[in-house]
Amino acid sequence: MPNTVLVGAQWGDEGKGKIIDVLTENVDLVVRYQGGNNAGHTVKIGDDKHVLHLIPSGIFRDAAVCAIGNGVVVDPVALLAEIEGVQAKGVAVDGRLFVSDRAHVVFPYHRAIDAARETVRSDGRKIGTTKRGIGPAYGDKVSRIGLRMADLLDDSFAERLAENVREANGALNALGAEPVDLSVVVEEARAAAARIAPLVADTVSLVHRAMADRKAILFEGAQGAMLDVDFGTYPYVTSSNTTAGGVCAGTGIPPQRIDRVIGVIKAYTTRVGEGPFPTELQDEIGALLGREGAEFGATTGRPRRCGWFDAVVARYSAMINGVDRWAMTKLDVLDSLETLRIATAYECDGRRYDTVPANIRVLSRCVPVYEDMPGWQSPTSAVRRFEDLPERARAYVNRLCELTGVKLGMLSVGPRRDSTLRVDL
Repeated sequence: MPNTVLVGAQWGDEGKGKIIDVLTENVDLVVRYQGGNNAGHTVKIGDDKHVLHLIPSGIFRDAAVCAIGNGVVVDPVALLAEIEGVQAKGVAVDGRLFVSDRAHVVFPYHRAIDAARETVRSDGRKIGTTKRGIGPAYGDKVSRIGLRMADLLDDSFAERLAENVREANGALNALGAEPVDLSVVVEEARAAAARIAPLVADTVSLVHRAMADRKAILFEGAQGAMLDVDFGTYPYVTSSNTTAGGVCAGTGIPPQRIDRVIGVIKAYTTRVGEGPFPTELQDEIGALLGREGAEFGATTGRPRRCGWFDAVVARYSAMINGVDRWAMTKLDVLDSLETLRIATAYECDGRRYDTVPANIRVLSRCVPVYEDMPGWQSPTSAVRRFEDLPERARAYVNRLCELTGVKLGMLSVGPRRDSTLRVDL
């Protein structure tokens, strides 16, 4: 298997966890390259459902080694709780999970600032943050005051941590929030550091050794392209580069060593949190998609906003990520619908848009230009070959690929491992 990047192509929640789990059957190393525990990947194995936030989804494959790259911000307490969770299910972690010594650490004051900032924002300016401290941690990183895993294991880290806590408490006071207790933060950090130390490693060298040994590597993204801090619907985005371009900075792999990019995309569109969503359905069809698709955030439990497939978003995502193949999910959710709609362009103030406008005010007023297709009104969840799908289902999938300019690699018709059809991958 070539070095593969797997990215979400919409606003996240596309089903990356399941696709990663399927792909890792033939993978030696799985590397997470951005985000934090604000992301959630759901994997269903048999009748068991597993939700991961920091640990790469390859952990459920016994032969796979997993690494959390330098581009991730890591809450050590949350990571340790997650490790305990998978170990309780009989999953081995020792010698299989590593955390970059260059990864920045999320502390309690990051979470406190995150929550306080969201609280004081007016309704129209709320981002919809998970309040896990991800944005403030990345803010400290680019402000060059953050602490990394290597610092957490250093004897002198308490002094630097104390300085950061004092500065954070000043910010919390200005926001009208309660300060954090320095002694509690330091004690918690020391306890976590002692337990996490065996996992901390030079993951850059780990990745390069794997490439030298011709190992199969999968680079796992979190969230989705439309939440990228540069290319997404800013400011309603996350605080990292969720696109394929984030892989090099988030893991240390050279660009020329990326062999292919797989984009995960739903057969419709969803979004969690605030921000513009041109194809959103606030009617009985939107409710049906949410109900049939079990559309609740894996991290927050919030209901996802649901809408028709947006080919404008998908084309844009394919362009900025260099997507080679789609892994399309949740086709079965559409089984009962008589008519399906596809947004092929937007219109706003008399102007037509074939790509996503940068101006968030413009995007918020965009009206989709729809193309309608007949539904198949037949169950697909038991189908195991693309050729066996109803003719109209195949036509719908083929039309989505045609409109986005990307071939189909995989198609999912249910949450289980065996409900994934390999088409051209």
